[in-house]
Amino acid sequence: MSTLQLLYKYNTKEQGASIMVEREDTEIKGLNTENTQGDVKSMVRKLSKNDWEIPVGHIPNMRVPGRLFVSESLLGDIEPGTIDQIANVATLPGIQKYSMAMPDAHLGYGFAIGGVAAFDVEEGIISPGGVGFDINCGVRLIRTNLQKEEVVPNIKRLTDELFNTVPAGVGSKSRIRASDQELDSAFLEGAKWAVEAGYGVEADAENCEANGHMEGADPSQVSTKARKRGKPQLGTLGSGNHFLEVQYVDKIYDQEMASTFGLEEGQITVMIHCGSRGAGHQICTDHLKILSQAVKNYKIDIPDKQLACAPAQSREAQNYFKAMICAANYAWANRQIITHWTRESFEKVFGRDSDDLGMDLLYDVAHNVAKLEEHTVNGKKKKVYVHRKGATRAFPPGHPEVPAVYRDIGQPVLIPGSMGTPSFILCGSKEAMDISFGSACHGAGRVMSRAHAKKEFRGQSIKENLEAQGITVKATHPSVIAEEAPGVYKSSSKVVNVVHELGIARKVARVLPLGVTKG
Repeated sequence: MSTLQLLYKYNTKEQGASIMVEREDTEIKGLNTENTQGDVKSMVRKLSKNDWEIPVGHIPNMRVPGRLFVSESLLGDIEPGTIDQIANVATLPGIQKYSMAMPDAHLGYGFAIGGVAAFDVEEGIISPGGVGFDINCGVRLIRTNLQKEEVVPNIKRLTDELFNTVPAGVGSKSRIRASDQELDSAFLEGAKWAVEAGYGVEADAENCEANGHMEGADPSQVSTKARKRGKPQLGTLGSGNHFLEVQYVDKIYDQEMASTFGLEEGQITVMIHCGSRGAGHQICTDHLKILSQAVKNYKIDIPDKQLACAPAQSREAQNYFKAMICAANYAWANRQIITHWTRESFEKVFGRDSDDLGMDLLYDVAHNVAKLEEHTVNGKKKKVYVHRKGATRAFPPGHPEVPAVYRDIGQPVLIPGSMGTPSFILCGSKEAMDISFGSACHGAGRVMSRAHAKKEFRGQSIKENLEAQGITVKATHPSVIAEEAPGVYKSSSKVVNVVHELGIARKVARVLPLGVTKG
């Protein structure tokens, strides 16, 4: 189902938009889970244990092969439509090396979610479909000096406090009333603005990808409608697969790396997963309309209209890129404000200052973003626009964009699970730069649509089952829990094992949930 078709399902455009902003791109197209493993296997060629090729010729006009990083056991969860989407991206002008997808790959808007593609800075394109509607949906991890045994007796009270303190849910509004000037500052400066406004400490921005803000934002490319949607949502969790989760470290895989990350077994951590809310969604929607016309004007032949794009240096592409940066910065500011309120919740429950609780930001990663980066292609360094759509940057030791405190070992890579399943902390590697333009997976990846999940599961039953396992869940409605039931996702452990075995990112620690809040 196209974006416009989904919109017109509802009585008004506003109703449609309120639904769409909270959904993953998968919900725009829907998921096809009826196909068999054999169908997919016939489309790909095995290169190694976790590496499969979609050969040139799978569809007409492919410029490069497709590459799917997945184990044979996970291959059965890949839809044939996802294979086609990977191949479609391989037809775009200026694509470098190959079109890629991570082991959590599934159907998305234009690009598969889990997709990665790099395009030449002069001869390539920029495409909103390679970023997604929830620009800079991302994850951050806060470590504490609390131990599991200190938190378990207080987990219900803590979960309630977090749920009441951090606004969540469809159409949720912030506790703050941002002015137009403050909104512009969020667009331009991201987490830096939030910290300077009193929502955190300087080290928070230092331990974010890109220091929590990208240069080149231009608020003049953000529509009045996008501003109107973003202004009341700054500091909100949203809905869908977004969450705030209290966790504990239950397993260390690499002691040296874990020590550098400040992690130990039994330690309490907090994971925040959300993005740019209505502002990001509207920015994508607005510029898709422009680029859908631009692709015709520039006579770019695309196999799917959802791959609307323009030459990278064109006015249309650069205007989208500047607006996308605004949304990315907004998302970092959003997560920073939520971090501040999370610290306040812990202070209230445990009666200690957040500094005394050791509530430092370990790292923050972006999942949906395009960036101008330097990579080695065919033995030569060159500038490329790397599109990561449901994929996490995984830069190696020594890279100048890795925070100084982690530079000797590599960038933290945060991979969330789902309610009741493990999340993982990994570390970027040199191999990732050669294999995947410094990219890894971003989560477990869905195998069931939300509509199907609500038919298959009952939220109250899922909640009771999780509580029986010692996991407290707080959500705005039982249907939210049903939509995000652990059974609708691939195994996070299996997905992470693929990137670990490939050497894209190496396992450092595993964390398990104790309390989860959702919109």
